[in-house]
Amino acid sequence: MTDPAKEPLTPTGLQSADELRHRRSIALFASGAVYLGLLLWLAQILGAGGWSVIDALIFACFTIAAPWSVLGVWNALLGLYLLRRSDAMEAVAPFAAAGDLQTSITASTAILMTIRNEDPARAFARLKTVKASIDATGEGAHFSFYVLSDTNEADVGAQEEAAFAAWRAREGADATRLFYRRRTSNEGFKAGNLRDFCNRWGQNHEFMIPLDADSLMSGDTILRMVRIGQAHPQLGILQSLVVGAPASSAFARLFQFGMRHGMRPYTMGSAWWAGDCGPFWGHNALVRIAPFAHECHLPDLPGKPPLGGQILSHDQVEAVLMRRAGFEVRVLPQECGSYEDNPPTLLEFTRRDLRWCQGNMQYLKLLDLKGIKPMSRFQLIWAIMMFMGVPAWTAIILLGALKPFDGEDMAQFPAGSAIGLYLVFMLMYLAPKLAGFIDIALTQGEMKRYGGILRFSAGCVVELVFSLLLGAATTLRTSLFMIGLLFGRSVIWNGQDRDAHALSYATAFAGLWPQTLFGAALFIVTGLTAPNLLLWSLPLTLGYVIAAPFAVLTASPALGRMLTTWRLCALPEEIAPPDILKALDETIAQSATTTARTHA
Repeated sequence: MTDPAKEPLTPTGLQSADELRHRRSIALFASGAVYLGLLLWLAQILGAGGWSVIDALIFACFTIAAPWSVLGVWNALLGLYLLRRSDAMEAVAPFAAAGDLQTSITASTAILMTIRNEDPARAFARLKTVKASIDATGEGAHFSFYVLSDTNEADVGAQEEAAFAAWRAREGADATRLFYRRRTSNEGFKAGNLRDFCNRWGQNHEFMIPLDADSLMSGDTILRMVRIGQAHPQLGILQSLVVGAPASSAFARLFQFGMRHGMRPYTMGSAWWAGDCGPFWGHNALVRIAPFAHECHLPDLPGKPPLGGQILSHDQVEAVLMRRAGFEVRVLPQECGSYEDNPPTLLEFTRRDLRWCQGNMQYLKLLDLKGIKPMSRFQLIWAIMMFMGVPAWTAIILLGALKPFDGEDMAQFPAGSAIGLYLVFMLMYLAPKLAGFIDIALTQGEMKRYGGILRFSAGCVVELVFSLLLGAATTLRTSLFMIGLLFGRSVIWNGQDRDAHALSYATAFAGLWPQTLFGAALFIVTGLTAPNLLLWSLPLTLGYVIAAPFAVLTASPALGRMLTTWRLCALPEEIAPPDILKALDETIAQSATTTARTHA
């Protein structure tokens, strides 16, 4: 028998390294078996009448597109199982127990808000609210607050400076814990912003908690994370599970209702086997500064932008480097007072998605990083596959419409088996959200937190329809962008429009006409050659044709007000707002009053 005292452990000493390897083997075997089964099933369907060029292309695209959904199913089912267990946190996140102990806060922590051409009033209101929430715990003296600006628009920069000066004037003695710095260049993007902080002030603090301009965290949550960090010196990054805050935008409201339910089981399931090689999402996380500053330098990639040069998606690379340095990277897989705002319109959503896409595709040049863990290398591959599968799925849809032209006798085509595979994959695609919905339905009293059984059930149905339409509208834009990457197309890193606003049809069509054109061509070709296929494909293809009206409708303030009035797709924080969200509303109201008096 193995001596437990000699069993290899993860750096924090909390888990058996052999046990984590065993879990990863289970995840690999389970996902691999499903993946292989799907490939054999598809091969049987495509080869029924002999293989054509189109058949071979569909099969090749499927091998690229399927892995993301396959592992998503495994994470969702495993996560749902774990969420139903009372000892799930002990099995998945043994470090979390230290956060529940009322130990003294001794570490100095920097709360950082990184901004670039954002609405200063909006951003400062959130940081002020975080400070007030921390101060209310009685531990405020251990925290300092930094506004790290990369703003390059002079008028916005002037507003930032004025807002910071007014904040310091109101804080009195606490003003010594407030800092503002505006860089003259955006070198290194957000990662460079954090690097500059580490070089200037990092030695003054043990931890930092980076926040985006739309981030919000409660004081109790922050203290809990700091206590966990204090208790485990080899914990390098602790990522909180970030959820969407209540939104007035219909688009954000619908998106985050589904995202929340999908993320909960998915994160729990993936954390079970990822363990000490967890994710870092770049914000709302506790980061140990010393190893971050010394070991997490991002390399400049060979070649020219968009895939060479400075790294856009810094967070996952920093997680990989932190783990290489001998420190664990963990996620706290439970909803715990950590919030963000989601994009208010389809166009803003795709802008954000394209930034992530370009950044993740840069990881292709990092796969040969020396000394990183096998699990860390897999995480980089997985981040790449998140977007590689998008054009593959788009190609499958296009090739499916062209299938009747490949010269095969369609009478031999096993339509029933193809429909079965299609339905199975639709369930796999929706599995994380369905698992989250099921978890709420099975937990006594949980549906009341979402407005009751009728509102919750209706919200689930509406969100599933929304997600299918959104998928079509976004995947084609991502596919076209990825083609553009090959020819040097790049995104512009800038501030986001985070507040709800309407979209005109002209604006929507200007950004989404390729979807409309692509969808119309699909409908015409498929309608003429295979009307039944057109009907079956509607869940995946309707979103192309109606992308522009869909964008206008989901950005409509009237629809947002209606959903809010009906409490459809409501979040628990809307039904019973927590103190941190109430405080944010009060801070925003006070800022508006002060601004009105200033201009009177």
